[in-house]
Amino acid sequence: MLQDTIKLSQKTDNSNYTSMPSALCDEIEHYLFNIFEKELNTPNSVLLSYKPFAVKKIAAYLSGKIKMPASIGIAGETASGKSTITMDLIETIESFGTEFGIPDIITRVNTDDYYYDRSEMVKAAGSFSEFAKNYDLDSPEALELELMSKHIKELLSGKATYLPRYDMSGTAIRYDNHTYARPSHIIISEGLFTLTEKVKDAFDFKIYVDIPENIKKDRFFIRASERGLGDSAEIIYANANKKAEFYIRPCKAHSDIVLSGAADRIKYKNFLNKIIGIIQELYFAE
Repeated sequence: MLQDTIKLSQKTDNSNYTSMPSALCDEIEHYLFNIFEKELNTPNSVLLSYKPFAVKKIAAYLSGKIKMPASIGIAGETASGKSTITMDLIETIESFGTEFGIPDIITRVNTDDYYYDRSEMVKAAGSFSEFAKNYDLDSPEALELELMSKHIKELLSGKATYLPRYDMSGTAIRYDNHTYARPSHIIISEGLFTLTEKVKDAFDFKIYVDIPENIKKDRFFIRASERGLGDSAEIIYANANKKAEFYIRPCKAHSDIVLSGAADRIKYKNFLNKIIGIIQELYFAE
């Protein structure tokens, strides 16, 4: 049992310390596999698939076998639910950090903030809607992903940095050196192109959010109405689907974990809390 291994590790003297992390890691790995398999076989599961190597790596981090900060990249098509899942993960992890007094537990790097500044082109077009008809926002080339990779690696190395901020209201302005970001235990990022070629190697864990076409389409047009895309919404959606086939969907194949973008939000938090429960037993059990 995990609790027995934890108790043994707490009692072990320094002469046996080198062997204990390995035994603890194996026990945590077994515990995690049970959590993942049970969720995978649950109706309306949040988990669609996972690679065993990812579970082994999570166990290595939780046991202390790997002591470096971890980076998580989350990608998926437009309106797949990746942003909502990311924010729920952040909220759950921050709540845990607050409860147990762990400062700087997680830092978010938003992929969308790395869109190039195209504010002058929007002005010249007369509106963002007109600009979007002739400028391809659904390509990795629209973002400075090399800079994003650099920032993530700086944070993982323990160096604070300033992140850009992109205005999503329709101005296409990017404010560079806008948001001060501290190094933390977890660096998390999400976006359409988070797991594409120029940036994917910055992540220790790669997560893809998959969703049925009909749900994705409904979500997209609700969002398009909120953003005032008008009659350009149909064009943008068709282009997004076309580009997703080339740029985004292939990311699913090299992802460590595939999540359902249609699952209930509470289920995501419950799944994550089961994993966090291992940390509680390891380091905060009385």
